[in-house]
Amino acid sequence: MKKRITIVPGDGIGKEVTTCGKNVLDHIAQAFGHEFEYDYASIGHEAIEATGEALPEESLATMRKADAILFGAVGHPKYDNDPTLKVRPEQGLLKMRKELGLYANLRPIKLFDELLGASSIKPEVLRGADILFFRELTGDVYFGERGRKDDGNTAYDTMIYHRYEVERIAHKAFKAAQTRRKKVTSVDKANVLESSRLWRAVVQEVAAEYPDVEVEHMFVDAAAMKLIQNPRSFDVVVTGNLFGDILTDEASQIAGSMGMLASASVGDSVGLYEPIHGSAHDITGKGLANPLASILSAALLLDISFGLKEESECVIRAVAQALKDGYRTRDIADKDTPSDKILGTEAMGNQICKNIRMLAAVDSE
Repeated sequence: MKKRITIVPGDGIGKEVTTCGKNVLDHIAQAFGHEFEYDYASIGHEAIEATGEALPEESLATMRKADAILFGAVGHPKYDNDPTLKVRPEQGLLKMRKELGLYANLRPIKLFDELLGASSIKPEVLRGADILFFRELTGDVYFGERGRKDDGNTAYDTMIYHRYEVERIAHKAFKAAQTRRKKVTSVDKANVLESSRLWRAVVQEVAAEYPDVEVEHMFVDAAAMKLIQNPRSFDVVVTGNLFGDILTDEASQIAGSMGMLASASVGDSVGLYEPIHGSAHDITGKGLANPLASILSAALLLDISFGLKEESECVIRAVAQALKDGYRTRDIADKDTPSDKILGTEAMGNQICKNIRMLAAVDSE
């Protein structure tokens, strides 16, 4: 198979972790006889410094030509500390999602048994948790009308949803549930918000087309509590942009670290794959970033965009083997982890590549 992949490192540790993700893709290509070609595109703070834009048209054009995109992160403390700046890194991320039609963000929350102790939640509560989140990406308060009035003393952000936006992501969630445990939990705030009342009504209509799938509706505050109380009760979760942003970060604690969670942003054309952690400038350039979320995002890329399930599974097995062998990055290590088993970003990436070579060789025998 021959495919073209655009690498979009972005800001902060995005550069470090996407390098590991690309190396994994190279090893998969070599082991399974594929040919992956790469382009690079800039976004975020890096792009603003170079062009004045958070997402230059040249970058967008490169992404549109790709068969898949491996993305790092955007963000910089400069913008966090100065809310008056008009051009911001996150604008590039939102524009990329909108322009590429990436309306569904898939975030699998599946715990490796070896990391049961890495979470602050009790192992007996976590064991067996396997959740697939569908977060709507192109509506909600991130894209509604916003502004200031009353001489700047009043601010507003409009939470807005259209029927078609809810319908299309609901269909994806129900179709995914049919291949899993056949349960969808739709999360909203329909007791307060009119946009959530539309959300719930549309999800109910879509649910009627999937009689083999159980559907439940849950307010976002109750869902936040239950995620910690009983994560095994969830199968597929579908929710809006804002609620999904918050809940999936909360759910990262089920996996032990945000550094472990991959995601896929898909629509009807090119797919984009990224770790859910941010740019983490406090550890940028120190070799401390956990590359496993980017590597697992590469596994999602192989599966969802290219249909290479065996290759995707090989990456996941390689990660599982590294964890089983006791290797950890700092964020998932505990007090009992030997110092020689705590690896930096590049070393952990190299370990996964080594495991891929080993597994591929064994499988070919």
